[in-house]
Amino acid sequence: MDALVIHAAGDLRVEEVETPPVGAGQMRVRVRCGGICGSDLHYYRHGGFGTVRVREPMVLGHEIAGVIEEVGSAVDGYRAGDRIAISPSRPCGLCRYCQQGLQNHCLDMRYYGSAMRMPHVQGAFRQQIVVEAAQAHRLADHVSDAEGALAEPLAVALHAVNRAGPLLGKHVLVTGCGPIGALAVIAARRAGATRIVVTDVGAAPLRTAERIGADVAIDMAAQPDGLGPYAADKGRFDVLFEASGNAQALTGAFDALRPRGIVVQLGLGGEMTLPMNSVVAKEFDLRGAFRFHAEFATAVELLNQRLVDVRPLISATLPYRDAARAFALAADRSQAMKVVLSFD
Repeated sequence: MDALVIHAAGDLRVEEVETPPVGAGQMRVRVRCGGICGSDLHYYRHGGFGTVRVREPMVLGHEIAGVIEEVGSAVDGYRAGDRIAISPSRPCGLCRYCQQGLQNHCLDMRYYGSAMRMPHVQGAFRQQIVVEAAQAHRLADHVSDAEGALAEPLAVALHAVNRAGPLLGKHVLVTGCGPIGALAVIAARRAGATRIVVTDVGAAPLRTAERIGADVAIDMAAQPDGLGPYAADKGRFDVLFEASGNAQALTGAFDALRPRGIVVQLGLGGEMTLPMNSVVAKEFDLRGAFRFHAEFATAVELLNQRLVDVRPLISATLPYRDAARAFALAADRSQAMKVVLSFD
């Protein structure tokens, strides 16, 4: 079968890889769609991110949906022909963090398309993949394969909302309106936030954020003081979801965050220097949000019940053999939010 294999920055190839046999508790899946994530873009454009580097050929991709072709002898509840979204997260289940219910911090995590460990964990941008039954989540007939592929980034946003705590009636600020920031808007609204303001430096992502329900969208490039009115009386927002990974976006929002406000950091960028005087004086609660676990099943259920709509985020679907054009489009924030690869 074909797979998209990264060898170095800018060196992405369509190569033939083997499909392993199906074990008793596994299933073979025909991959139909895969969403291009920010980490995929970093591998493609820069060969990695931070200290993580591609050191051997690695299949990219972790946002996928497909159809089951074969089920193992010990698999119950699934059969060939079922359409599923696939969680890329494979915690060991045995380490102390898994035993505490913190599977996203597993000491032996294997996450599709990750160069964090050596050998690298091969990804899911391939025509066929063998998965554990526990990774499979059935998609409703009315949910497209492309929507199913977005269950993974939606789960990231849902985990961030869980980290924030109750949002019912809260005023929320989201800085950075890429796919994760946009999905944070959707997740926060579903959790009961009554007012959501978003910021970015690009007009296109801000328009998308408004389409999915943001109450106010502020272009910080055109209005650098756009958050000024929200700084009155020590700040108006209860919760900040920082999804840009930009230090200026994070610290620039502090004046608009009320005392004892909650900061949930989603975006990953370079190291940041925080104004600790502000953190102390306003008693901010700073929380990280990393990946997900149980939220993946919730994401699929929300999609299946049409309680959330991710379709406005899907900018284009391109064939996997046109990966170079797809990755170039995904990197252009003026044209695309989420680009999906088709493996049919």
